[in-house]
Amino acid sequence: MAKTLNVYNKINSLRERYYKASIGKEALIKLVLEAEVAEQVYNSNAIENSTLSLEETEKILLQIDLDRFVSERELFEAKNLARVVEYTDKRAKEQELSLEVILLLHKMLIGNIRDEVAGRLRNDHEFVRVGSHIAPNPKEVKDRLLKALSEYQAMSHESIVKRIAKLHLAFEHTHPFVDGNGRIGRVINNYQLIREGYVPINIKFIDRRKYYEAFKEFDAKGSTVVMDEIVAKALTNSYHKRLAYLEGKKIITLVEYAKTNKLSHSNLINKATRQTIEAFLEKGVWKIGV
Repeated sequence: MAKTLNVYNKINSLRERYYKASIGKEALIKLVLEAEVAEQVYNSNAIENSTLSLEETEKILLQIDLDRFVSERELFEAKNLARVVEYTDKRAKEQELSLEVILLLHKMLIGNIRDEVAGRLRNDHEFVRVGSHIAPNPKEVKDRLLKALSEYQAMSHESIVKRIAKLHLAFEHTHPFVDGNGRIGRVINNYQLIREGYVPINIKFIDRRKYYEAFKEFDAKGSTVVMDEIVAKALTNSYHKRLAYLEGKKIITLVEYAKTNKLSHSNLINKATRQTIEAFLEKGVWKIGV
């Protein structure tokens, strides 16, 4: 419990530092957000088995031809998700997350991929299975979604980490759509974080195994512990990165930092992974501001 409180206190203090550091730096914040879109898209699609690399994702978003054949579906998955991420960054503060907003985000995501299911919930006989989890009956989907949203609002006294983790798990357990549930669920996390005055997070493909463990734990025991940890680490990572830029630090790789300070690189990677040092992962490389 004490450890959990420390994490929440740390996030609150990072948030305060971020607010102070961000005054008058709107242009830099916008640049960081724009530079992150390709990473958000790459990681979220990779979790769903996309074969695109980060470099290929960047090329698609910049409309540069790829060196290999990529299916039309994967091209649209990258372009559509980028639009959804950008829309969320701009609009989350203006409009409360509702069923209508979720359906709009889904329509933007799945349009040109599976138009017949884009922007609508599962209905009639559209049952889905994820691993060994069979999602609830389509008849229950709408009520479950509305319940998850109202529970999120009712938990306003709780830490943002717990609220996001619980909402995400409830959303994915319900699996409201025929397609695109994971990506929309991760977009919703950021929609709510931005609305509440936090920075967006990027759940990384390299954390995929632990991420799936979190769903298994929730489906089996209703526990949010693993997802709490994933959200907390993603949030501190996001703040560490922004603070390195906004506080005008020199950004170097953890490898350079280890050499300069005669420290063990593997030990630093361990600390970075646990987020006990102010390191952050950018384009698959651990970096730190000095």
